[in-house]
Amino acid sequence: KCGHDGHSATLAALALEVDQEGADRNVFFLFQHGEETAEGAIECVRMIKDENILEIYAFHNRGGLPKGSVHVIDGTSNFASLGMIIKMKGTPTHASQPEFGKNPAYAIARVINGLSAAEEKTNPRGLVLSTVIQAAIGEKAFGIAASEGELLLTLRGEFEEELHKLVENIQDIALREGKADGLAVAFSYLDIFPETFNHKESSDKVRSAAKDKGFTVIEREQGFRGSEDFGHYLKETKGALIYIGNGLDQPQLHTASYDFPDDIIETVVELYKGLIET
Repeated sequence: KCGHDGHSATLAALALEVDQEGADRNVFFLFQHGEETAEGAIECVRMIKDENILEIYAFHNRGGLPKGSVHVIDGTSNFASLGMIIKMKGTPTHASQPEFGKNPAYAIARVINGLSAAEEKTNPRGLVLSTVIQAAIGEKAFGIAASEGELLLTLRGEFEEELHKLVENIQDIALREGKADGLAVAFSYLDIFPETFNHKESSDKVRSAAKDKGFTVIEREQGFRGSEDFGHYLKETKGALIYIGNGLDQPQLHTASYDFPDDIIETVVELYKGLIET
């Protein structure tokens, strides 16, 4: 529900155009899998070196923006993010005698309450954000006090180094609170996305191609909080991630009423043809 079908259809349309009209350079069309988990880009990024790719571009559709408008930014286009799992383990006891066990519920609660302080301690120049995804503590057994628990967080940062600092701050809080209650604490990480950092030279090419085609160019003041695995490619070569507006009244991505607007396909194909020609 965010347009993978439309993105693939657009790339296929561009490939047909280039096949018919030709190009004065080698053009690769990457139909990448596994975008939602970042696994696809990790597997495909080697093509940058294997094929000597000098620049790479991607686009994403977006509701709430003027239809067909081209949105571009220098620097961070999309935040870095990761999923953090904090596991705490104590010792079980009967619910009537909680003093004989070690219950992780209170330490996990204190970690949650400390998230805002962890964000502030990074002293960020950009935005950092921690979001509670799930807290699972104990079992449905009313005679036994909880002895194990997990806290799942999604952490985001406009700048990758500040995300890493936020992770360290939350680790410090969890270790301190776990130690205070005599708990074992462990960490694991999933869905790790780098920052998507547009190269100015590439963003300028997008601006130029869009203006040559008569499209409206809108400069973004800040990148989107959502992450994109396209950032892996931009660590290896120049490029940019572009956003194309679906329309001011169109539903947002991942909502039940969302549907990819087919009439932006031509806009994107023409924009990319301009990029190939520059």
